[in-house]
Amino acid sequence: MTSNTYDVFETALGWVAIAACDGKVRRSTLPEQSRLAALEGIEADIAGAEYDEDVTTHVRDVITKYCAGEDVDLSTLPIDFSDVTPFFARAYAACRSIPAGETRSYAWLANAAGNARAARGAGQAMARNRWPLLVPCHRVIGSDGSLHGFGGGIGLPLKARLLELERSAETAGSPA
Repeated sequence: MTSNTYDVFETALGWVAIAACDGKVRRSTLPEQSRLAALEGIEADIAGAEYDEDVTTHVRDVITKYCAGEDVDLSTLPIDFSDVTPFFARAYAACRSIPAGETRSYAWLANAAGNARAARGAGQAMARNRWPLLVPCHRVIGSDGSLHGFGGGIGLPLKARLLELERSAETAGSPA
């Protein structure tokens, strides 16, 4: 029997919602300006799901700490990639390997996913990313070093803020 649950919670950066199935995250949102906006972001995955913050406590705690600027590893949180294409799954895994506070280009991501000529495909994977923060698409930038396309209600300013937050957390966590 599968267990579909969801949670919505406030962080230092805004409201985040997550939908989970059998302990793996099926969808999450970027920090949004309202609880309703966060819930709308996971709407496709919560039909028949139960609100249950107990099931998602660990995910909630890690995301909350991340949004507060703490140096945490989001790549340890379990994600359900079962219904994505193999290339997208490889692109998501490669994106999760980018160290916090660092960036890589879409071309790098395509190469890391196994197809050096699929930079646009890598861009599509990031555009369709259902696990922002957990699959840190904000760390993927244009080949010219500029920030490109970012979802959520806040957009590119949030992408810049997340990178800044990670760099600050890395600096705070490193020995003096």
